[in-house]
Amino acid sequence: MITITAEPQSVQIDLARTALLIIDMQRDFLEPGGFGETLGNDVSLLEAAVDPCKAVLAAARDTGMLVIHTREGHRPDLSDAPPAKIERGAPSKRIGDLGPMGRILIRGEPGHDIIDALYPIEGEPVIDKPGKGAFYQTDLQLVLQNNGIENLLVCGVTTEVCVNTTVREANDRGYRCVVLGDCCASYFPEFHAMGLKMIKAQGGIFGWVSDSRAMVAAVGTAAKPSLKYAQGSGS
Repeated sequence: MITITAEPQSVQIDLARTALLIIDMQRDFLEPGGFGETLGNDVSLLEAAVDPCKAVLAAARDTGMLVIHTREGHRPDLSDAPPAKIERGAPSKRIGDLGPMGRILIRGEPGHDIIDALYPIEGEPVIDKPGKGAFYQTDLQLVLQNNGIENLLVCGVTTEVCVNTTVREANDRGYRCVVLGDCCASYFPEFHAMGLKMIKAQGGIFGWVSDSRAMVAAVGTAAKPSLKYAQGSGS
């Protein structure tokens, strides 16, 4: 067991039953020319989460923790993209349109992939999801169950959309979620702050909120042999 300093209170978790979940750190959301920018957003605001995520990812890999990445995107024929979702991109480029990094939010295109700084290594599952929540129409729950996971350390973008949606889904499925606030970001700083407040409100109604420093410090007290999951032997 390790103790992570968090709000509304510190939380104890069994590191052997914990996974790091990094949500949608994709080029289409973080880099110029991607979907985020076509919607009129300042994508540089998401850069604040990259270095904290790198520190957390390094700590997780060092302990042999299960690391899972997600990517939001759709099939090339858009058969899994609801028309209502595509229409909401107007008047900018929409999902499926050609952009500087290929077709926007289409699986297999350069823009759909994860940024180089946080790129998955062999043995780290990548969950491709057609919606905002990482459990919707994916095999994430199966991956977690097969690895005996009960706790999730959550990072990613954006705080109020895909991160919040995934945490709410996970909470309803019985997972303990610790959201690492500085490892998350939004195009709207006020939405980021409120998204974290929603998670930790009312005694932690959806989970706990911590940060990269607290996670790295707590994980650093664990020894590799204590972990059930062995890097590269999982999904």
